[in-house]
Amino acid sequence: MNDVVLYSRLQFGMTLLFHYLFPQLTMSLAVLVAYFRVREWRGDGAHYTEARRFWTRILAVTFVFGVVTGIPNEFQFGTNWAAFSRFSGGVIGQTLALEGVFAFFLESTFLGLLLAGPERVGPRLHLAATLLVAFSSWLSGYFILATNAWMQHPVGYVHEPDGRVALNSFWALLGNPWLLWQFLHNQSASMVTGSFVMSSVGAFYLLLGRHEEYGRSFLRTGILTAAFFSLVQIYPTGDGASRKVFAYQGTKAAAMEGVFHTQQGAPIALIGQPDMQQLDLDNPIYIPKALSFLTYHRFSAEVRGLTAYPRNEWPDNVPLVYYSYHIMVGLGSMFLGVAGLGVLLLWRGRLYRARWLLWVIMLTAPFPYIATSAGWATAEAGRQPWVVWGLMRTYHGGSPPLNTGNAMFTLLGFFAMCLMLGVIYCFLFFRIVLEGPVHEERA
Repeated sequence: MNDVVLYSRLQFGMTLLFHYLFPQLTMSLAVLVAYFRVREWRGDGAHYTEARRFWTRILAVTFVFGVVTGIPNEFQFGTNWAAFSRFSGGVIGQTLALEGVFAFFLESTFLGLLLAGPERVGPRLHLAATLLVAFSSWLSGYFILATNAWMQHPVGYVHEPDGRVALNSFWALLGNPWLLWQFLHNQSASMVTGSFVMSSVGAFYLLLGRHEEYGRSFLRTGILTAAFFSLVQIYPTGDGASRKVFAYQGTKAAAMEGVFHTQQGAPIALIGQPDMQQLDLDNPIYIPKALSFLTYHRFSAEVRGLTAYPRNEWPDNVPLVYYSYHIMVGLGSMFLGVAGLGVLLLWRGRLYRARWLLWVIMLTAPFPYIATSAGWATAEAGRQPWVVWGLMRTYHGGSPPLNTGNAMFTLLGFFAMCLMLGVIYCFLFFRIVLEGPVHEERA
């Protein structure tokens, strides 16, 4: 792979991972804000009005940064990946247009009504707008993931005489068998992120001894949501998504699990370090036959290793795929443990006084972002060497006029931009949190 394509991959990966820090919180907070709005609609008290206002402010700031950071990714299809865009534009242009024209515009419009408040637009319209913000944000995610699902598992296309592909079944594109589990797994991960952010803010207030009523409400809502979606993230969505990888992308599956040689009754490696010279794992700890059983429901089932495939079809960075996958799985297990313990102490009436667990919950907030980033690194690095699985290799997808200097310059420029925007967002986020849910004029 030449340096231009490498730098273009690094740039797109960096900007996309940074961008996705914001939509995952937007999609989850939209659902949680809708919950507070429904409680407010039912007349459960001014507490839920203030809670909705507080999290709506964070939702709005996060949405704005998601828009700003998402725009460069759209342009890179032309600046850095022109050959890929020319080849696949007849297919993915449909889902990208649906995301921009319908879902994103709808989300923006309804968010404006949500920010206006029930006093200005009326309680019924405001309630409907709040629910539709959540719906349109998830619809936007569905269309974007439909694009990625087609790159992972192409369906509903035909080859044109000039070598490009064109869409021949719109419903096949939106009903891609890869898409359902990918969407459910991705959305449950976003809910884990948002619920732990809400829980951490609640824990922060309780530890600080400020806004304690809201701290208890945020912690209770967040930890119950986190426990449910942490479980869903593992089963059935994680299990379903993993099965699709084994069914359609054998090389990625083998790299994820560190399986170099085909085995019957294959074990799962809890830990271990890939040795690309010896094609084995160093210092592994295995659960015997667990991989065969979890994947195929038979302890003696055969699992194909990387050596069963041509070397030029392997992911170009097997250790990255392996470690990213294990980081994601390890953190997912940690989330279930922390949230489950929180639910247990909540049930026993001890959660709000368990300062040690409040510290744990508060400090857990950044880790869902690490887990989702590791998950996307697994999905995209594992898809290599294909930019569209089985149809176009990554090194054929770049922009021919682009040179190494151009690619390096924009990579550094986007890095600086991400760093600056990240600092600004953190400042605004913590300012809102420190100000609290009750404004002075309403206190």
